[in-house]
Amino acid sequence: MFTGPATVEMDDVAEPEPAEDEVLVHVRSAGICGSELHGVRTPGFRIPPLVMGHEFAGVTDDGTSVTVNPILSCGTCDLCRGGLRQVCRDRRIIGVHLPGGFAERVAVPRSALHKLPDDMSWEAAAVIEPAANAVHAWRLADVAPGARVGVIGAGAIGLVCVLAAAGEETASIAVADRSPERRRIAAKLGATTVAGELTGEFDVVFDAVGSSDTHEQSVRLLRPGGVAIWLGLAGAEAGFDATVLVRTEKRVLGSFAYTNAEFERAVDLVGGWGLGWTASYPLESGAEIFTDLMRGGSHPVKAILRP
Repeated sequence: MFTGPATVEMDDVAEPEPAEDEVLVHVRSAGICGSELHGVRTPGFRIPPLVMGHEFAGVTDDGTSVTVNPILSCGTCDLCRGGLRQVCRDRRIIGVHLPGGFAERVAVPRSALHKLPDDMSWEAAAVIEPAANAVHAWRLADVAPGARVGVIGAGAIGLVCVLAAAGEETASIAVADRSPERRRIAAKLGATTVAGELTGEFDVVFDAVGSSDTHEQSVRLLRPGGVAIWLGLAGAEAGFDATVLVRTEKRVLGSFAYTNAEFERAVDLVGGWGLGWTASYPLESGAEIFTDLMRGGSHPVKAILRP
């Protein structure tokens, strides 16, 4: 549980009681997201006390293996009707506004369930939600075949961006990260070049960090007319000269979550991806693992809690 600023603890809570339109999910795997580490360090979007966890999968009472799309939208507004339910003004997110998957059991709306393939591992199932973010970001980039792709940050979101790009007709995929180990993983997953910092010129740059420095890099390294896709949430400052966008027609697009179709696409993709960069831990170790990552620990890239 997120119990206060920079604090997560193990606790016992009341059993969830599903409403008429909800289903009880017995959690089998739940990934720790970088946005949760940031959110606990600087509370605001998430308000304690809260059982977090929005990247999770499990089994229903009837034995069906499912993953959960944590984005809950109103379904009736102009944005939802236009296929933009992920930015619905009244959206709620399981694990952010409602109890999430860092628990043995959680009640979720029946409409949020997606059946899993019979042969999918629980570790892969926990990566579906971040993978859907990468599918959405790639669609937003809308680049032509042969694109030169840059990725800043080889955390989980950066790596799934590499995997998404590697499945397309790209000319090159360059990845920057301070960690030699994460650069090694990125190269293994399909990056053509890895370094501590991006150099060169790119058609699209995915910023999976989100600091003012990486914002500036993502724009500076674009070709005229190129597009920077921002997924990271490390800082609020833009960090660049906005007149550059006018003079070179560069574009900056925020990328938040995914559509239903993109979530389904992620279900299809992750079974074929290499996921050796994930590591599983018992739920009982969750507070310790979470706190270490929050304080700057870099291993594992993706921690998955297993009740």
